[in-house]
Amino acid sequence: MLRGEITTAIRKALMQELAAVGYGRLSIEAVARRAGVSKTAVYRRWSSKLELVLETVVAAAGSKLPSLDTGSLRGDLNLLFQVVTHALRHPLASQIIPDLLAEAARNPTIDQTLQQVLRSKQQEIAGQLILRAVQRGELPADVDPDVAVDLIVGPLYWRLAIARTPLADPYLETLVESVVAGLAAVTAVPRQREAPVSG
Repeated sequence: MLRGEITTAIRKALMQELAAVGYGRLSIEAVARRAGVSKTAVYRRWSSKLELVLETVVAAAGSKLPSLDTGSLRGDLNLLFQVVTHALRHPLASQIIPDLLAEAARNPTIDQTLQQVLRSKQQEIAGQLILRAVQRGELPADVDPDVAVDLIVGPLYWRLAIARTPLADPYLETLVESVVAGLAAVTAVPRQREAPVSG
């Protein structure tokens, strides 16, 4: 295999092994065996299991999504939800995500990396969606971006990745309408000044 092919094979094997046994039981030896390479080939690229997992997960999260600009808020949400549903239903994702989230509770390095990756990806996708909706006049200019992003990504992620509840046919359509209605009401709340302390 060429150098680039070896790296790709190791990353693919890592995702498969992580889905099969979880982070706790994951070993470089098993990843190398599944990839058909030597342990040395893995260690030349990554110094540890943790580095291999984090680098691979960050690379996977950074992959480009198709353009979600359909010209309307409802259209953008519908397409985004379809993409997210497809991704979260993938067998590897459905096994890896819950395991890494559980591991993050025990490992500060994994926790910090996942938080950065997830928040960055959420802002990249949902943040741009909100900005376009504001520019089109579909959402108020004072929409609270943090609450809006949570409202967009939260329900579907909870249902598929955490609760693992199957989706009925009209669910996404209902979710789109509910999120559109919710976003229209999510405005930034001005911070109240603290009352002066009377002496």
